[in-house]
This record gives sequence, structure tokens and C-alpha cells, in this order.
Amino acid sequence: MKLRTKLVFALVTLALTCGLVLAQAQGSAAGYHLLHEFKPGGDGGWDYLTMDAASRRLYISRGTHFQILNIDSGKLEGDIPDLKGVHGIALDKANNKGFISDGRDNSVVVIDLKTLKQTGKVQAGTNPDAILFDPFSKRVFAFNGRSNNATVIEAKDNSVAGTIDLGGKPEFAVSDGKGKVFVNLEDKSSVVQIDPKEMKVVNTWSLAPGDGPSGLAIDADHDVLFSGCDNEKMVVVDGNGGKVLTTVPIGKGVDATAYDKGAKQAYSSNGGSGNITVVKEDSATSFSVAGEVTTRSRARTMTVDEKTHNLITVTAEFEPTPAATAEQPHPRPKMVPDTFVVLVYGK
Repeated sequence: MKLRTKLVFALVTLALTCGLVLAQAQGSAAGYHLLHEFKPGGDGGWDYLTMDAASRRLYISRGTHFQILNIDSGKLEGDIPDLKGVHGIALDKANNKGFISDGRDNSVVVIDLKTLKQTGKVQAGTNPDAILFDPFSKRVFAFNGRSNNATVIEAKDNSVAGTIDLGGKPEFAVSDGKGKVFVNLEDKSSVVQIDPKEMKVVNTWSLAPGDGPSGLAIDADHDVLFSGCDNEKMVVVDGNGGKVLTTVPIGKGVDATAYDKGAKQAYSSNGGSGNITVVKEDSATSFSVAGEVTTRSRARTMTVDEKTHNLITVTAEFEPTPAATAEQPHPRPKMVPDTFVVLVYGK
């Protein structure tokens, strides 16, 4: 091989190698990789994930039951049965109470966080979905996806304090802990601000150019909202005035978004793309995409472990989608048994 040919070959090889390294760095969002893969077993799909960093517990909704996984050991600490169609859980840790939104039962199931046993049930609206505990008002807000309202529950005694008409279909919700509760309205492409003590809507703000919002997260120190939308955008909103600060591109099929105060980063889990978009909060008004974490197909929901700064998502394998019929024009594929996994990504 001639000297010139060798030189060209070496330069091409170097360029390709550098390009590959750069692509890998960008694709893994500067070092995220799979740390753990846990298989808690059990039947059922999934929806919200809730991580309690202090107790090391991951709460996983599984359709007709709710699993509690120790995120360090990967072992189940509990499994709450006899539910009908659960979505999420709100934690009132001061009173050792958990509140589970059981959508198909139109109720909120109350559990003891020490024994992980059911202690009560509260009637909600139609299909309670998102649910949160607001530490400011010490109330639980169950957001009813079909009746377009929120059931407000006094955490201390499980009594219903009232109902709030939202004017649209609620999805994810967050609290700033200082007197503001926010919820996305999926069908209106907007976000609603609620006064948790007065139990009324204070503001409704458009998320345009975002469309079809689902996940919602908050930087509570600055009242900055991060809304993951179906049109592959994360819309960043000023929670004090409703101004859209910016939008950043995300992957396909977003469901959940999350915010890590310690890392100053927001995240969107994109089940269609099989990745998590990492958004860096450069300042309270400046945001940029730091990269993507490659996950797996259908890993659409997620949470953050704020102690370790790890990202947690779940998924499973599915059979091929069956052909459409008159009885089932939009059939869903069946999940392959024993393939449900909890995936933990970190640096």
C-alpha cells in the first residue's frame, strides 16, 4: 500500500471512529447506561411509576394490583391485590398513607404504607387517573379522565372536600408544594392551574405549539413546568404567568416526564422511539437537549430516583397485533407472559 493511500485510509478510519464515539456519547446522553434489569413477575400492564427515594421503594401500577419494589435489591416488598384498573399512587408519608387511583372502580383506594394493606376506599369521579398529594393543603387530588374533573380528598380522614370542574380531560398533574397545583388537559392542549385550598381553577394556559400533552413535571423552586406532548415536543412553561418559555424536540410516543432537582434536568420517556430525552436546565429560562438514553420499545412511562439520579422505566414484550375485525376494529396485542421488566439507567 502506497504512503498516500495509507494516509487516506488512516484519516478515514480516524474520522469514522471519532464519529462513532460522538454518536455513542450523544445517544447515551453523556454516559447513561443500563445498570439493573429487575423482573418482578406478575400479570398486568402498567401505567404510572412513583419512586420514594427515602424508603427506596418503587411503586408500580399493574392493572389489577399494585407492586412495591425495593429499587436497590430488586425484590418485591409488597403486592396490593383486588384492584380493578389502577393508574397511580399519591403518598402522604407523614401519615403513612397511600392513595391509589382505581380507574375502573371509579374510586381511590387507601393503603397503610407500613403494612401495605388496604384501609379504606373513597368514591371519586369517572375513571380517576392521575393522582397527587399536595403538601400545602394536605389534600389528595384525583383527576378523573372521563368526567373531566378532580375529586379533592382530605388526607387526614379520607373525606371528600369537593369537586373541581377542569373543562377538559386531565392527564398528569404536579404540585409546587407552595399553593399551586397544575394538570395537563390532553384534549385541550393546555395546562390548568388550581388553587388547592379554594378548590378552584385559577388559570388555563395554552401549550401551543405543543399538542396532546400527557406527561407533566415541575421545577418547584422556580415554578417551571415541563409538558411532554404527542407531537414530539416538550413545552417549557412559566408556572407563574403561563408564558411558553421554549420548546425542545423529544421522541415519539411520550407518556411521562420527570424532573430531577439535583441534576437540574428534565426527562421525557418516549415509548415509540425507545428512548428517554434528557433536557438540561441551563438556567431558569434556558433549556437544551443534552442527549438521549436508549431504552426499549414501549418504555413509555418513567420516574427518577432523586437519591442516585438514576432513571427508571418499565416495559415488556408483546405478541404481534391481531388483525382488525368488526367486533374489534382496533385490537391490542397481548403481552408475552413473564416478560415485564424494570429497567434502571444511570451513569
